[in-house]
Amino acid sequence: MSKHAFVFPGQGSQFIGMGKELFDNSSSAKGLFEQANDILGFRITDIMFNGPDEDLKRTDVTQPAIFIHSVIAAKELGDEFMPDMVAGHSLGEFSALVAAGAMSFEDGLKLVQQRAQAMQEACEKTPGTMAAVLALADETVEEVCNNIEGVVVAANYNCPGQLVISGEFNAVESACEKMKEAGAKRALLLPVGGAFHSPLMEPAREKLEAAIKETVFSEPVCPIYQNVPATAISSPEEIKANLIAQLTAPVKWTQSVQNMISDGSEEFTEIGPGKVLQGLIAKIKRG
Repeated sequence: MSKHAFVFPGQGSQFIGMGKELFDNSSSAKGLFEQANDILGFRITDIMFNGPDEDLKRTDVTQPAIFIHSVIAAKELGDEFMPDMVAGHSLGEFSALVAAGAMSFEDGLKLVQQRAQAMQEACEKTPGTMAAVLALADETVEEVCNNIEGVVVAANYNCPGQLVISGEFNAVESACEKMKEAGAKRALLLPVGGAFHSPLMEPAREKLEAAIKETVFSEPVCPIYQNVPATAISSPEEIKANLIAQLTAPVKWTQSVQNMISDGSEEFTEIGPGKVLQGLIAKIKRG
C-alpha cells in the first residue's frame, strides 16, 4: 500500500501575507495565531500579514513565522492530516515534530524562538555566508570544500545537482571559483544572514542544546525523517540528539526524500508557505 508523506519548509519560503487567509477564515486558527503572539511577546502576525519585507526576512522573525504558519496549516487539515511519515527542511523539522505530536505547539515555538535568536547571535559573532552550487556532483562539491583554506562545508543537499555550501566569507568565495573551474553551471552567493549548518553555528548549537534537553518530547504519531541521519526516527531521545546536531550538520534533504520513497511514500504534501519543497522533490523523484 502506498504511503503519504507530509513535508514542512524552512527559511526562505516566507512571503508577506502568509497565514492571513487562515487567520481570517478560521476561529481556531486565529486563536493559535494570537497564542503565538502572546508566547513571543510581540505581534508577529502584523509582520507576517503586512511586512515590511526587511522585517520578515530577519532570522528571529522568519523562523517563528514559518513555524507558526506551517503548524497551524497542518492543524487546520483536521482528519486530512494522516501522515505515514513526516520530514522538515532545517527549521521545518520543528514544524514536522509539532504536527506529528512529538511536542506541544507552545514548546515548539519557544524552541524555534530560542534557535532563531541563538543563530542571529552566532551570525553577529562570526560573520559568514552561503552559496548555491548548481550542476555539480555532491562528491565534487565536498572535495572542493575539503581543499579550501578556512571553514567551508556542504550544508544543504537539496536535490541532485543543487547543493548549498556554508562557511567563512573568503572560504565560500574561493570555493565558488573552484566550483566553476570544476564544471559547476553556477556557484552564487545567497542573500542570507550567516553560515547556517556549518561549524560557525557552534555557539548557537550549545545554547539550543540546553533548551532542547529541558523540553518534553513524546513519540510522534509516525516516523520523522530527520535532517542529520536522513532516516526514519521515532525515539524521543534520538529526535533530541539529532535536533541538537542539526545546527552544525548538513541538511540531507535529498537523502531523506530518497529514503521516504524507498520506504513506500508515493505521495508528498507540503504544508506551510511557498512551494520550495515540491520543486525539490520533483527533481529528486523524476515523474
